[in-house]
Amino acid sequence: MSLKPFNSIGIGVAFSPNLKANLFEAARLALFFDSKLFLIHVGTASEDKVKALKIILSSFKKDNLNFEVVFKLGKPEDVILNATEEHNIDLLILGAVQRERFIKYYVGSIARKITRKAKCSILLLVKPSVERVRCQHIVVNGLEDPKTQQTIASAFYVAKKLHAEKITVVEEIKQDQIKIKVDDDASLRRANIAKERIKLREDSRIKDIIKDIPQEYTENIVVKTQPIFGKQGYSIGHYAQISRADLLVMNAPSKMTFWDRLFPHDIEHILTELPTDVLILQ
Repeated sequence: MSLKPFNSIGIGVAFSPNLKANLFEAARLALFFDSKLFLIHVGTASEDKVKALKIILSSFKKDNLNFEVVFKLGKPEDVILNATEEHNIDLLILGAVQRERFIKYYVGSIARKITRKAKCSILLLVKPSVERVRCQHIVVNGLEDPKTQQTIASAFYVAKKLHAEKITVVEEIKQDQIKIKVDDDASLRRANIAKERIKLREDSRIKDIIKDIPQEYTENIVVKTQPIFGKQGYSIGHYAQISRADLLVMNAPSKMTFWDRLFPHDIEHILTELPTDVLILQ
């Protein structure tokens, strides 16, 4: 199984209060993944702006951080999407927005549009920090989907690079897989037996996927599987939140239609209310 490295990382740069924290997070990730970092600024080129960015990133000079500043005029959404394609960016970092008076985060309108349209992987940051907060627990989706095998493998790759200690693979199982109407004790027992069989089948499927991942990425990490019956997207987001995961890794959504946006499902539930940092893999 091939693991896709992030050879280039991009981040939209706005001269806002979060600038230093965002740049430090992006710089650390570029070093962990041995990537080139592209700082994408929507606006006119300026030596003063370049100088300001270099001053902020000066503490990474000793680590030989490889970065380039990209200036472009236009709508933020278009500028960032075009830059990711022009510079072959593998991973784009976007910041989340906190709701007023609530310790909850969601994807702002521009970031949401970019997330839906980007052809590269997306990392949504909830609380960027100047000081590194170690990623210890990663939750990754294990739903039955053609993309899932690659997503789980990539989650182990990320865990290795970030020195995470634990990965939980969450298998979201739709309730309609239990085709038993519960109306008495006997039917309840049959439903519970059916659930246990589905859980065993799902665990076996995930273990087969993990067996194919190179051992260097699976050793020295605690691996747990967690079957959950419920609504896809919402269930795994809730689990990531209550388990205090540091990172949630998800498949990128397939091409979405108007109806997908009108009636949210899967990744749209995550975008509406971020439980933690979220990595959406293409």
